[in-house]
Amino acid sequence: MKTVAISLLGVSLDSAGKGNTRWERWRPTVSLCQQDDLVIDRLELLHQPGAVGLAKTVARDIESVSPETTIVLRELAVSDPWDLGEVYSALHQFARTYP
Repeated sequence: MKTVAISLLGVSLDSAGKGNTRWERWRPTVSLCQQDDLVIDRLELLHQPGAVGLAKTVARDIESVSPETTIVLRELAVSDPWDLGEVYSALHQFARTYP
């Protein structure tokens, strides 16, 4: 059985700069795929439309530390990420249409 994780890109915590210093900070999405006792076969990375660049950087970093993980970038548009009702509605729609 394959292990699939669904993660929301954190624009604050997952963003740690563009240079090598980004490896000095904890980044939750990258760290998820660095667990010794958990192999993630596929990571569905949900991100805001304006965070494509960050999502691609995080995906490249995950590929470097966990080459066995396939990363699928999926856009999840919410106008106000602090409006939990809107976020839950978008996640519900994602779950209903997830193959």
